[in-house]
Amino acid sequence: MEHVKLSVIRERRLYVPTNQVINSYASLERILLALGWERYHEDPELLQFHKRSCIDLISLPREFSRFRSMHMYDVVIKNRDHFRVIDL
Repeated sequence: MEHVKLSVIRERRLYVPTNQVINSYASLERILLALGWERYHEDPELLQFHKRSCIDLISLPREFSRFRSMHMYDVVIKNRDHFRVIDL
């Protein structure tokens, strides 16, 4: 029987200006706040950020372990010049 080794591609968020890989909500929140996002405390189950200058809202699960691709792309799309999704 032949064993097939599967490689797992893990996607990460990269903060482009500093090439920093975002590994926690603390580092992501620091960057988002510096980019003009504000915490929105409407839903206790989510971490949410909004900008006063637009209608965009970023909603993330409270637990970082539940942070998935759809959440990554939400952050990237709303901050196109600052974040990128990379494979590690």
